[in-house]
Amino acid sequence: MATPEDILAELTTLSHFLGDPARDLAILGEGNTSARVDDDTFYVKASGQQLGTISPAGFVACSFSKILPLFDGPALTDAEVKQALVDCKVESGNSIMPSVETFFHAYLLSLPGVNFIGHTHPTAVNAILCSQMSREAIAGRLFPDEIVCCGPAPCYVEYTDPGLVLSRAIKLRVEEHIEKYGEYPKTILMENHGLIAVGKSVKDVQTITSMYVKTARVILGTYALGGPRFLTEEQVDRIHTRPDEHYRQRQIGKI
Repeated sequence: MATPEDILAELTTLSHFLGDPARDLAILGEGNTSARVDDDTFYVKASGQQLGTISPAGFVACSFSKILPLFDGPALTDAEVKQALVDCKVESGNSIMPSVETFFHAYLLSLPGVNFIGHTHPTAVNAILCSQMSREAIAGRLFPDEIVCCGPAPCYVEYTDPGLVLSRAIKLRVEEHIEKYGEYPKTILMENHGLIAVGKSVKDVQTITSMYVKTARVILGTYALGGPRFLTEEQVDRIHTRPDEHYRQRQIGKI
């Protein structure tokens, strides 16, 4: 069984992968990552840390039980949100602050089977999410490997204020996705914001992120020749449920 130190080492490795400048996924203090430790504890990137250079000391241990009840509570002021982030820390004497996106990390990590989260701002993905036609552009799946790595459909979240408000919106849209597809979304697309990859392992998050960035580039390229030609729902479902595709998922560490 992995120790907290093992999990923190994995999370650091994931963060360095996502923050590598060559991948164009996040620069400066953009993006954040997290990992489940146990039933009440998770690590999340501290505010202001850079993914590409973060050390294990740049993560904060937080408590699910201090964060999750806030989703059903009243609206909070900025000051109350800041205090909630202080209060959720496992080590109260730790001076560094968890990311303002700690709320959605807590929610997503509470889903069965989810152990790692990677949130990035890839240029190719944001070129779509910041456009007038973002909903149209991501309305279907384009090729088999996109389905194998990223699931049958992305979860789209309209732009809203980062922090608890955004996290509540993510929870709503994710619950709708689960109701429709019977599984949590592997890709969450936040309008005018960025990408969240949701996975069971570090490999999951790396694979989902890499494949969705490729997908975004393909989507953008299709508009030079008339726009995307999406696969039908039947074709998507066939790829998503084929036994040989499940085997391929296992080979790349998805299951």
